Amino acid sequence: MPLIDKPLPELRKYRGRNPRPADFDAYWDAALRELDATDPKPELVPSKAITPRHSEAFDLWFTGVGGARIYAKYVRPKKSAGKNPAVLQFHGYSGNGGDFTAKLAWAGEGFCVAAMDARGQGGRSEDPGGVKGTTRTGHIIRGLDDPDPRKLLFRQIFLDTAQLARVVMSFPEVDAKRVGAMGGSQGGALTLACAALEPRIRRAAPIFPFLCDYQRVWEMDQAKAAYEELSYYFRMFDPRHERDKEIFTKLGYIDCQFLAPRIKAEVLMYVGLMDTICPPSSQFAAFNKIKSKKRTVIYPDYGHEGLPGETDRTFNFMRGL
Repeated sequence: MPLIDKPLPELRKYRGRNPRPADFDAYWDAALRELDATDPKPELVPSKAITPRHSEAFDLWFTGVGGARIYAKYVRPKKSAGKNPAVLQFHGYSGNGGDFTAKLAWAGEGFCVAAMDARGQGGRSEDPGGVKGTTRTGHIIRGLDDPDPRKLLFRQIFLDTAQLARVVMSFPEVDAKRVGAMGGSQGGALTLACAALEPRIRRAAPIFPFLCDYQRVWEMDQAKAAYEELSYYFRMFDPRHERDKEIFTKLGYIDCQFLAPRIKAEVLMYVGLMDTICPPSSQFAAFNKIKSKKRTVIYPDYGHEGLPGETDRTFNFMRGL
């Protein structure tokens, strides 16, 4: 089998390259305290986009840290005998939560489903901004030059996932003990972050997660496509790589591999061994730090693309909520 990364036995032992900030835990504990102090002020507005027969569709708005109003599509069964399980869906980089119709199969099986638009990307969620330094080409580097590491945009997006979980868990039709999270690429990263920051998440299905082990991605010369902004940043702001350690350490605050040990959920992670967008080793850096029940589904010949059978397998996995 051809290889673009380490052999699978080595991947299963790999622990990551990116430096971990010394105050990482304190950073995220403080972030969660900020989230605790943020009133989500949820608002459900019946959707004008679709009028399904057997479910109800809503535009869901809530407040995230920094005062941003965050948007999610929310669908629930029209008739329910009691509290329902719920799934939270997170989209790929620069995208949005997709169409309502894609959620109806879940509602038809008795699930409530919420699909969040990441702030400042291709959907309706707000990005208040207010950072120093470059904001060009991507969200990984947004806030990287601000003296305050709390200004890293992915910090706020990660917290938005936890706020969404809290809001959905508070709904009277939802069983807060039966909530799962899922998504691919950036959505896989946000799935990991959500499960780490909201320990009540019971099951998590990340698909080839992004935002893991930045230094490894750089050293593999894969700072292209989704990670291209790393290449841009070094070329424009550190062309001689005099600040390597400083830069990668700061990125460590938003590296999902370091959030992974906080996860309590059962995890089902999908990896394509030919993935040149989010290299397998970067994904395993996070997976190998998860301490809860976990397993991987390996696709030896697939890269960052649709994985045959994944949607059915994930559906059956969430059925166990």
